[in-house]
Amino acid sequence: DVLDPERLIQCPYNKHHRIRACRFPYHLVKCRKSYPEVAKELATCPFNARHLVPQADLSDHITKCNDKGFIEQDIVNQSSGFQREQMNAVSTWQAPPCEEDWETELLEQSDSPFVW
Repeated sequence: DVLDPERLIQCPYNKHHRIRACRFPYHLVKCRKSYPEVAKELATCPFNARHLVPQADLSDHITKCNDKGFIEQDIVNQSSGFQREQMNAVSTWQAPPCEEDWETELLEQSDSPFVW
C-alpha cells in the first residue's frame, strides 16, 4: 500500500539503506549531508520532494510521475473554487460618513467674489 507508513523505501543516496516511509523525509535530509557527491548528481522532482532521480532522467520522470496528477487536480480545484468565491462574494463595503455640506459651503462663500 502506498500510504503505509511502515513500508520500506530504498534511499537514493545509499542503495543499502532501507527506511520506513514515515521516516523517509528526515533520512533524505541526513543522507544528503552525508553523501554530497551523490547529491550533486540527483535532481528533485517538482511534484514530490521525496523523488530524487539522476539529473539526466528528470524530464522523463516528470512526464511519468504519479504525483503530477494530484498537483494538477489541486490547481484545477483551487482555481474553480476561487472563481466560485468571486461569483458568490457580496461586498460589505460602506462609504465612510461624509462631514461635508456643499450647500452650506456655497452660502458661506457667496459673500466673497469669484476669482480666476
